[in-house]
Amino acid sequence: MERFKPNGGEHVNAAYDPTLDQPPIYEDTDVSNGEHRTVRPSVASAFGHDTLDRLPNIDFYRNPGSMSGHRAVRPSLQELHEVFQKNGTISVPDTVEDDGEGSNGTPSYDLESAVPLDSNKGAVKFGWIRGVLVRCMLNIWGVMLFIRLSWIFGQAGWGLGIVVILLSCVVTTITGLSMSAICTNGVVRGGGAYYLISRSLGPEFGGSIGLIFAFANAVAVAMYVVGFAETVVELLKEENAIMVDEINDIRIIGCITVVLLLAISVAGMEWEAKAQIVLLIILLVAIVNVFVGTVIPATEEKKSKGFFNYNGKIFLENFPPDFRKGESFFSVFAIFFPAATGILAGANISGDLKDPQSAIPKGTLLAILITGVTYLAVAVCVSATMVRDATGNITDIINGTASCTGPAAAACELGYDFSSCAVEKCEYGSVNNNQVMTLVSGYGYLIVAGTFSATLSSALASLVSAPKVFQALCKDNIYKILHFFAKGHGKNNEPIRGYVLTFFISVGFILIGNLNTIAPIISNFFLASYALINFSCFHASYAKSPGWRPAYKYYNMWLSLLGALLCCAVMFVINWWAALLTYAIEILLYIYVTVKKPEVNWGSSTQAVTFVSAISNALSLSGVEDHVKNFRPQILALTGSPRSRPALLDLAHSFTKNYGLCLTSEIFEGPRSEALEEMNAGMEKNQSWLRKTKRKAFYTAVACDDFREGVLAQLQASGLGRMKPNTFMIGFKKNWRTASTEAVQNYVGMLHDAFDFEYGTVILRMDEGLDVSHLVEAEEEMIKAAKEEEALDNDMMSNGGKARGLFRKNRKSSQQVLTTRVSVCGPPPPHIAKMNEKLLEASAQFKKKQPKGTIDVWWLFDDGGLTLLLPHILTTRKKWKDSKLRIFIAGQPGRTELDKQEMKSLLQKFRIKCSDINVIDNIHVPPRSDSMKKLDDMIEPFRLHESKDSAQVEAIRQQPWKISDEELSTFEDKTNLQVRLNEVLQENSKSANLIIVSLPIARKESVSDFLYMAWLDILTKDLPPTVLIRGNHKSVLTFYS
Repeated sequence: MERFKPNGGEHVNAAYDPTLDQPPIYEDTDVSNGEHRTVRPSVASAFGHDTLDRLPNIDFYRNPGSMSGHRAVRPSLQELHEVFQKNGTISVPDTVEDDGEGSNGTPSYDLESAVPLDSNKGAVKFGWIRGVLVRCMLNIWGVMLFIRLSWIFGQAGWGLGIVVILLSCVVTTITGLSMSAICTNGVVRGGGAYYLISRSLGPEFGGSIGLIFAFANAVAVAMYVVGFAETVVELLKEENAIMVDEINDIRIIGCITVVLLLAISVAGMEWEAKAQIVLLIILLVAIVNVFVGTVIPATEEKKSKGFFNYNGKIFLENFPPDFRKGESFFSVFAIFFPAATGILAGANISGDLKDPQSAIPKGTLLAILITGVTYLAVAVCVSATMVRDATGNITDIINGTASCTGPAAAACELGYDFSSCAVEKCEYGSVNNNQVMTLVSGYGYLIVAGTFSATLSSALASLVSAPKVFQALCKDNIYKILHFFAKGHGKNNEPIRGYVLTFFISVGFILIGNLNTIAPIISNFFLASYALINFSCFHASYAKSPGWRPAYKYYNMWLSLLGALLCCAVMFVINWWAALLTYAIEILLYIYVTVKKPEVNWGSSTQAVTFVSAISNALSLSGVEDHVKNFRPQILALTGSPRSRPALLDLAHSFTKNYGLCLTSEIFEGPRSEALEEMNAGMEKNQSWLRKTKRKAFYTAVACDDFREGVLAQLQASGLGRMKPNTFMIGFKKNWRTASTEAVQNYVGMLHDAFDFEYGTVILRMDEGLDVSHLVEAEEEMIKAAKEEEALDNDMMSNGGKARGLFRKNRKSSQQVLTTRVSVCGPPPPHIAKMNEKLLEASAQFKKKQPKGTIDVWWLFDDGGLTLLLPHILTTRKKWKDSKLRIFIAGQPGRTELDKQEMKSLLQKFRIKCSDINVIDNIHVPPRSDSMKKLDDMIEPFRLHESKDSAQVEAIRQQPWKISDEELSTFEDKTNLQVRLNEVLQENSKSANLIIVSLPIARKESVSDFLYMAWLDILTKDLPPTVLIRGNHKSVLTFYS
């Protein structure tokens, strides 16, 4: 359980107790054979001797990187590895109190693995029957069972009617199987569908569907309550007891009903569960009442209304479909399917279940089976006893014999003439009357009670589901503005604020009164959730992540994908514009969450698939040979810490942007044990900084004893397959004249190594310098001092002006430390402050938009085209779009125009635009004496004036980095060229935004390190930002298509 904190690279383990300076305390323990041994009291050793190792324990696996709260820890690998080096003084406590921060110092809002607090003891937890089975059955057995089921079978016939029910059950069963697989792949917390989707597909999908699903449940409360109110108003009409008018009566009764339901919900889950049991009993009695009514002999009145008990001829007559008024199979299916959308009722209260992993699969699948059989049984019984059309007139009896043909043949053979219904609309029969269940049942008022029970139970389930899902969403802090609703109350952590919000949403839609337009949208919201649950199961299976190990094995990834596609298809079948609206809302929320980037990491299958895709693409790429047309700079930038040299990083990032590989490299020099701790502490912090500052780069680091060895390791081992760096980028060593000989040798040696490994090499020089690490450290010290001062003040205020705890013991020393920090971090002298100000301004130069100007490219030597390609890439970036390329080349006297035309032709073939081509034909002219004097003064401290003295010869051998007279004579022309080039650059490019110059190469074992540094220094001295570039002399440009 290591924690790396970004405080100067310090390695901190929360389980390490640095205050212990005594050997471990042991206690005597009896062993089975009678011997006495001493063992660590904090370790239950099964091996008969003391050990810091811990036995495997579930508490060690509670999401270490994202959990807050009291949790168990195991010793880190470093503690076990180094315990004897530290004289056995390391002690690992059994538990630590997490500080609520992630390993990078950022707050962690993910509490999914937190150990339940003691305050939750006594909370009501439900088993699979009361928690899942009962809720799902009540939600699926809606008003559709009593009001519209007979109409559906009247329109579609019992043949296609069965298909409608079975197709609905197929969709819900596949979703149930997918949900079962996800539920059994780890601990399930509160949040239902939102929790399952977000932990599987990530916060983007989970956050978007969670908000939609919670809203859908809130509006569903209004739908069910209005259904209940409409039934009550129908009864009032029969008794002539209308209060105002129908629409206002619905509003009044609906508002009163939702207030009562809210009171039951707020009273607690136990009361809500008791109410659900009562409603279930009423509903079961009403269903049994239907079956009983089908065997009670029909009265003459019932027969005249189309009910004749069981009859084979009626059953056969009702087999084929008889669609009327423009209805079709899909329209009938769209009307029925919302009845099947209650399968998430149990999952939505997953936080209130004793064992969600077991309860959700068992209860949901059994509920689908029971309700599906019930729907089929009721529908078939009605189809076998009820004709489609009836007049309701007891005088329509056939006397004598008559020829019974046509659609009313079955009723005719039973002695009733309903042939008039073919001419004019009848009020009775399964197609015409929505109250058929009341007619079929043994006691009609029980059906009214069943209708009340179905609507109220569904409304109550939705009223509980919406706040629970919404609370889970708010707890994850994906939408920060909604975090107010995350707070819970009582033993069950009831979302009272969520209940109130759901109440107001429900009342708002109840007052609208007419929900015919809203209903299909709600169904589509539920279906979108089902589709994502199925897709989550498919996606997790497809990723083949080792962490995907569901205990429930009766699922299939392709079946889940089929279920997702079916849900999407059903959405369009129900209502195409509502489906498009649902997708639009989901996409907008997805984009919002993606842009906001919530600081959560749930190990989603999206991450797994991204990893698999990356590996697959990298392997595919490795099987293809590089081609010059596809060359792109892939840069290894030796920035140190990314914050240390921002100008170097920004320029490298401009070269690669989103289209090439950019690695920022840091070398930790020193003893490996110390260097490793510092390196590990900075890895996550630096990569996080790159991500937050939107630099599309990777941070790499190497710990080694020697700096050059570290660079050598980076040059050889960086990258993966074809995604390897091909360009080495460093800053110019401005202090080479005052630096140690070893530092200069390492610097030049890095360039030699880059050339040896055929890297293109880029050196950036800015007169102000590149390294701002001292300013970054000063800023961090000031922030740290301010935080500690604030902590001291808060501690004093909270204790009435008296220090307590840690600060009581160390207040004096803490204040001394703060005083020292403030003095160290105080204002620097004016000249230093001015230098720092210029340095900071220069460090941000490549981050901002460049002014109108030029990028001057001095392409002096053909290196394969890298010197030309990199500045061309810069001009394609938004920040550099106002900078035009100017090309400068060396030419022979008298051939200026010819050389210019040749270069112009070459650039045209390369399709590279430039504003001007300049041929410099006087580079061969000797440099001015004052310029040569600058060089002489620069190299004088490093010269070794030769003599014939043997001692002097020996000195040359021992100091090969010194510049000998022979060396100066041998490379006189090349030395003069660098001085002359600086003069020409001063004349032509002093006002450029950026200068690109071909990098001179130092011959190995021929040019001394200090002479080479003098070349680079004099070449780029007193110029705007200058980049020295040398390709690896392999073509990176081509004019072939």
